[in-house]
Amino acid sequence: MSVVEELGDALAKTTLEAMEQIDDDRFYEKVSRVVGASSPTLQEAYLTAIRVRLAERRGREFVAKALAAAKSGAAAPDAPKDYGSDGH
Repeated sequence: MSVVEELGDALAKTTLEAMEQIDDDRFYEKVSRVVGASSPTLQEAYLTAIRVRLAERRGREFVAKALAAAKSGAAAPDAPKDYGSDGH
């Protein structure tokens, strides 16, 4: 991992923790604007790390819901539609 990727990922981790503490799920956008004013390269690495970490969080939540549904006999949660497989 490059220095830029390491810095972007570290900032993403800190930002996600701050988002929970201040209860602002769009706070990362403000941080992105601050970073981008000085370094578009770091901004892109940061936003990539944010997107990956948020996606991973959503994936874990989906797995937890599916496991809970399986244990209780309830219907499993629906996954979002995969628009990429429709050729559009």
